[in-house]
Amino acid sequence: MRRFLDAKENFAASFLRGSKKWGCAKINAMKATIPQPVHESYLKHRKQLVWQIILPMVLTALLFVGMIVLIYFATFRDAGDVDRWAAISTIWIVIPIMLGMLIFLALLGGIIYLLAKLLNITPTYTGIAQDYVHIAAGYIKRAADAAVKPIFLLDGIGASVKAFFGRK
Repeated sequence: MRRFLDAKENFAASFLRGSKKWGCAKINAMKATIPQPVHESYLKHRKQLVWQIILPMVLTALLFVGMIVLIYFATFRDAGDVDRWAAISTIWIVIPIMLGMLIFLALLGGIIYLLAKLLNITPTYTGIAQDYVHIAAGYIKRAADAAVKPIFLLDGIGASVKAFFGRK
């Protein structure tokens, strides 16, 4: 226990001094090199990386920057029609929202249709399930009554004995 307290005090003292040394052990970073794979699919991927991944991303970014510059000059140069561009921007913002809501509406309609079909089938099977649950409830009540019957019997006998001998 004394060794633990000494270590705790040494740690607190070094922390307060601002020492960079936190403990007794020094951990050296391992300088491992991971070998590059040389199988055919990796080499093919490296060749296709520029043409199928990087180039389309750069072209798309340039297209967006070009659109931004075009819209800027068309809107704010020579008394551009800001109201028209605001309406066009609103349309482009609203179109994806409308498409998303259309998909949601189709899913909701499908769910309503399936639930209507299900409601025609379920009353028969839910009635059967309700009958089985009622039968099971009867068995469970009888089992619970049978499980506590000996305890109530012993408590009743004990109460009778106590009442008989407790009277003066």
